[in-house]
Amino acid sequence: MLEKLAIPPNTRFEERNIVASGDVIIGPNSKLSYGIIAKKIIVGERTTIDGDLLGEEIRLDAWCSVTGNVTSKQDAYIGEFASIGGKLTVYGDLEIGRNVRIKNGFEAKGLITIQDPTPALFFIFLYLMVLLRLGRLEEAEKLLEEVEDFDTPLIIPENSQVSIDRISTRKDAEIVGSRVLGNIKARDVYAEDSEIFGSVRGRDIVVSNCRVHGAIEGRVVYLVNNSEVFGYIRADRVYMEDGCSVEGGIMGREGVWIKEKVEIPGREEVDEEEAEEEEEAEEVQETVEGNEAEAEKSDEDEKEEAVKPNEQKEEEANELKEAPEAKVEEEKDEMGEGEVQKDVS
Repeated sequence: MLEKLAIPPNTRFEERNIVASGDVIIGPNSKLSYGIIAKKIIVGERTTIDGDLLGEEIRLDAWCSVTGNVTSKQDAYIGEFASIGGKLTVYGDLEIGRNVRIKNGFEAKGLITIQDPTPALFFIFLYLMVLLRLGRLEEAEKLLEEVEDFDTPLIIPENSQVSIDRISTRKDAEIVGSRVLGNIKARDVYAEDSEIFGSVRGRDIVVSNCRVHGAIEGRVVYLVNNSEVFGYIRADRVYMEDGCSVEGGIMGREGVWIKEKVEIPGREEVDEEEAEEEEEAEEVQETVEGNEAEAEKSDEDEKEEAVKPNEQKEEEANELKEAPEAKVEEEKDEMGEGEVQKDVS
C-alpha cells in the first residue's frame, strides 16, 4: 500500500493545509509542513506534522508530533509518547497511550481508555500473520479487502517530505486530477489531469493533460494530451505529442521526438495485463459454465438411464399380466371349437 506517493483526484494543496476528499495514510518517519483535512487520517510512527489535523477518525502512532490542533469527529487513537502542540478534541471514544503530551488540554465526548494502542500498520501485519499461520485464509482475504477499502486515499510513503517547497520521496509518485504545490522529486512520476505549481524531477516522467508551472528534468519525458509546461524540459529523451506546448527550451541529450501520437510503454503494459486478466476471467467463466452444462447433461443422462429400466420392468410386468389373459382366451376359443365339432358329430 505504501509503495508509492499517490495523490488522488480532488486533492488540493492550500497555503496551510492539504484537503483530501477521501482518506489519508502517512508512512513512518515522514515530515509534513501542512495540516491535513480528510475523512480518516492514519499517521505512522515518528512522523512530524506542522499544522492541524481535522478528520472523521484519526490515529496517531507512537512518537508522532503535531504542532497544531487535532480534531476527530468520531473516534481517535493516540499512541504513546505522541505530542500535540494545540488542543485535542474528540467527539467519539478516545484511546490514548501513556506519556502523551497535549499542550492545550483535551476534550472527549465518549469513553476514554488509557493504554498503549498498537501501531496501525504493525497491528494489521501481525493479525494477518496469525490468520495465515492458523490457516484461516478466508478471514485473511477478508482482512486484506477491508484494509484496501480506503476511500480514494492520499498515500505518503515512509521517509517522505512534503512542504510548500519540496515534495520528496524515494518511491514512485502518481498524481491524478489534483492541484499540487511544491517541487516534486520521486523515482518515476505519472501526472494526469492535474496542475502542478513547481518543478518535476525523476527518472521516467509522464505528463498527460497537465499544466506544470516549472521545469521537468528526468531520464525519459513523455508529454501528451495537450499538456503545457511553463518552464524548460531537460532529459536524455523527450517524446512530445502535437498540441503540447513548452514555454522554455527542450534539451534532449539523445534526441527529441514530436509525434502525432506518443506511445507510453508502461501504460501499454498495464493495459495489456488488464486485458489478459479479463480474458483469463472470461475463460474461467466459460469453463465454469461448460462444466455446469456438462454436469446438467450427465444428470439428465443418468435420469434417463434410471428411467429406462423402470420402463422395461413395467413393460415386462404388462406382458406377464397380459400373457395369462391371452392364454385363457385361447383355451376358451379351443373349447368353443370342440363343442361345435361335438354338435356336428
